[in-house]
Amino acid sequence: MGRIVVIGAGLGAMAAAARLAVAGHAVTVYERTSTYGGSVGRFEREGFAFDTGPGLLHLPAVYRDLFVKTGRKPLEECVDLGQVDPAARHVFADGTRVDLPNASRAGTITALDAALGAGAGQRWGDFLVRAREAWDRTRRPLLEEPRPADPKALAREPYPALKAGLLRRPTRTLAQVGERELKDPRLMALLGSYAEAYGFPAASAPASAAVLPYMEQTFGSWYVAGGLRALADAVYERCRERRVEFVFDAPVEDVLEKDGRAVGIRLSGGETVEADHVVSGAPLPALPHGQVAPRHQGDGTSRVAVCLALRGPREAEAVHRTVVHAEGGRPTVTVLRPDDPALRPDGDHESVTVTATVRTSPGQDWEAFADRMTEAAERAVPGLAERLLWRHVRTPEDVRAATGVAEVPGPALADAGGGWLPAANVSPVPGLYFAGGWSHPGGGLAHAGMSGALVAGLIVEGADFRGSR
Repeated sequence: MGRIVVIGAGLGAMAAAARLAVAGHAVTVYERTSTYGGSVGRFEREGFAFDTGPGLLHLPAVYRDLFVKTGRKPLEECVDLGQVDPAARHVFADGTRVDLPNASRAGTITALDAALGAGAGQRWGDFLVRAREAWDRTRRPLLEEPRPADPKALAREPYPALKAGLLRRPTRTLAQVGERELKDPRLMALLGSYAEAYGFPAASAPASAAVLPYMEQTFGSWYVAGGLRALADAVYERCRERRVEFVFDAPVEDVLEKDGRAVGIRLSGGETVEADHVVSGAPLPALPHGQVAPRHQGDGTSRVAVCLALRGPREAEAVHRTVVHAEGGRPTVTVLRPDDPALRPDGDHESVTVTATVRTSPGQDWEAFADRMTEAAERAVPGLAERLLWRHVRTPEDVRAATGVAEVPGPALADAGGGWLPAANVSPVPGLYFAGGWSHPGGGLAHAGMSGALVAGLIVEGADFRGSR
């Protein structure tokens, strides 16, 4: 079997590495930093611990499949995985609050009716029916099959047009979906928050972004005990069990070509490594024929995370996740309060993480922005200011240090222009493949895992590979 070099130790790259090792290949991962996991990091101080990347897992079936295909122990024997219920509490600008249950359409309709008034839940339920149609049209070509060389098949708007008399009115953007179908500004804010969490503004995101709330509300939100970093630990250990080798503190400077084919890599120190295939999990500018630039609508989008160490126990009525919508000059923030003893020094303290999607503007005063984020979080955490011991702010530059890129990629979306599709997994250079959030099918833990599965299939099965099954 072949020698395979993997660039980067993010979740998508490690998912590809484990699958390729099971297929009999000799796999070595070269990582520019001193650890694995990419954006799935952790910050620890004085007995407090915080996820610095994703805080919840959606579509856990992706990682269940990875563990089934690469070893004897299933995912649930390697991590303690459980559903989060309620899935989220939303605090709207007018002060209205609603708790949305996990993976329950009927429960969501009831909760929205109770909080926003009769009829609100039904409008949301009707919207989810149309979102499911978009999901059914795009699920396999967008998530489970390699991106075709000609992406025109994915460049059609899958969200169904509304019928109005004899006329059909196509809906182009997610904001139009909200205006035409949901009416209530709070429902519109709820809809937009799913896309905006990935840096996709509702005003420009395609209507197909409706699959994002559908996916989360259908398949649920899941938490890994100990934080999402524990998932990265489990994937890394699975790779090691399959005899994948890791070389840390080893930046890759270039991909080597011979006779028009990728034949290895050159490290920053000048050392060269031969390979039959190269898998890149990072959009490094030095790579020949590298991945396309991030889609223009989301270009320059990153995240700020504020880690808050609080005195006092977590109150009994607290929820795991609260989305506090923008109000009074404060940004929309997501407040994560996992009831997890592994993340706090004792029961008389609490670890809270507050995140916001931002533009990576030069010269931004991130400490002042973190002040506004913390103010917004007080609507979710009673007495936050009085309880605060200290905070740690993680900026887009910290994202760059961990992943090599300050921007955070979002998932692939289908639309009429094809502008929301990331790079294909197959490079123009034979022997060079792309895995991870910057390649098909895009960013997010589940999508990155799918990317690793697709790349492994392309290498193992070659031109006959038709997608995951």
